[in-house]
Amino acid sequence: MEKRPYVGVAVIVVKDKKVLLGRRINSHGSGTWQFPGGHLEFKESIEACAQREVFEETGIQIKNIRLGPYTNDIFEKEQKHYITLFAIAEHAAGTESVKEPDKCERWEWFEWPNLPEPSFLPIQNLLKQNFNLF
Repeated sequence: MEKRPYVGVAVIVVKDKKVLLGRRINSHGSGTWQFPGGHLEFKESIEACAQREVFEETGIQIKNIRLGPYTNDIFEKEQKHYITLFAIAEHAAGTESVKEPDKCERWEWFEWPNLPEPSFLPIQNLLKQNFNLF
């Protein structure tokens, strides 16, 4: 079977000039910091995926979603390939909590661009593009 890239959606949730990041566990990139997000489902819009994934992972609601850049992410060790579509959104309601404890250790807010290390490959690739959130 021919291997093909997966499509991931990463959501940059902004609140008070800070962004929400979670520490990954039990998957590729374990131990790295990531934005909330996940796989784009068949026939799902990027905006709907962003809302769904943020709520499923953190319990918060987002608003004013806009599409951002994308990255081409090749995880050599895991032999995985993702195209990551970034969405940018504002925090709308709720307090973040770990809703998927098998995938994420904790959620924290960080000032942009002072992000914690190590960062997940899509974030590394995003920063190489000189992406500026504000």
